[in-house]
Amino acid sequence: MSKTHARPLLMGAVAYDPKVITIWDGFRAWFRRNGLPFDYVLYSNYERQVDDLVAGRIDVAWNSPLAWVRARRLAEASGETVRAVAMRDSDCDLTSVVVVRAESPVQRVTDLGGKVIATGAVDSPQATLLPLDHLRSLGLEDGTFTVRRFDVGVGLHGDHIGGERDAARALMAGEVDAACMIDGNHLLFSREGTITPGATRVIAQTHLYDHCNMTVAGSAPEGLVEQFSSLLLGMDYGDAEVRPLLDLEGLKQWRPGRLDGYGPLEQAVDDLGFYDAKGAVTADNYQP
Repeated sequence: MSKTHARPLLMGAVAYDPKVITIWDGFRAWFRRNGLPFDYVLYSNYERQVDDLVAGRIDVAWNSPLAWVRARRLAEASGETVRAVAMRDSDCDLTSVVVVRAESPVQRVTDLGGKVIATGAVDSPQATLLPLDHLRSLGLEDGTFTVRRFDVGVGLHGDHIGGERDAARALMAGEVDAACMIDGNHLLFSREGTITPGATRVIAQTHLYDHCNMTVAGSAPEGLVEQFSSLLLGMDYGDAEVRPLLDLEGLKQWRPGRLDGYGPLEQAVDDLGFYDAKGAVTADNYQP
């Protein structure tokens, strides 16, 4: 007689780095040892992952903030629902900065008129969409400056640090007048030597925003989702088994998902025309 196996909760994750396999192989084993039937699939880009989430082909998606915005819009437009059940402590209350060289004549945002601003990839929330929209809100008019994008890892929604690092290098080389990046990477680039310590000034800083979340489809089995959420939120950084995995994933604690930190990105997506109100991709020259 064949043995019946419990249907696993199926999660999608984007393979932005080889470590993703190590992380989710480890978490899968831990979930299963703790009684949760769980499996995951990898995607090459967030757009396909979001399509499959809203269509019910996966139950949960480990989503970028931009992927959350699209998932919410697609679901609403199709009469479906999605919700954020968890996020990392490191996903909360972030900011991005626009920096210039210390000796630059640029003193305020409007001085960037006629200048070249380096950004990350076209789909990077933290290094393109949010800082450019923030500059716009501070009075820097469209068409008065040039954007030089560093399209590294397009489709990964800025999870690949390469575009931001290339923008910082261009700033240090004098190829651009300003560069956009998440504030944590500004500090990292100074520590690693990409940016000479003390060689840059911050001329603009965005409002606080949140980053990734675990997005659950309305069609997901509720019992498994509750078990998944409980196990995530109960992970202990002091546990020698999960601590290396948490370190690889860049957190010390999982927190309940919240939505109030996505307002700035929703606004940027509308202002810059990245998605329409129904979640369709409307950005020019974006091919994940």
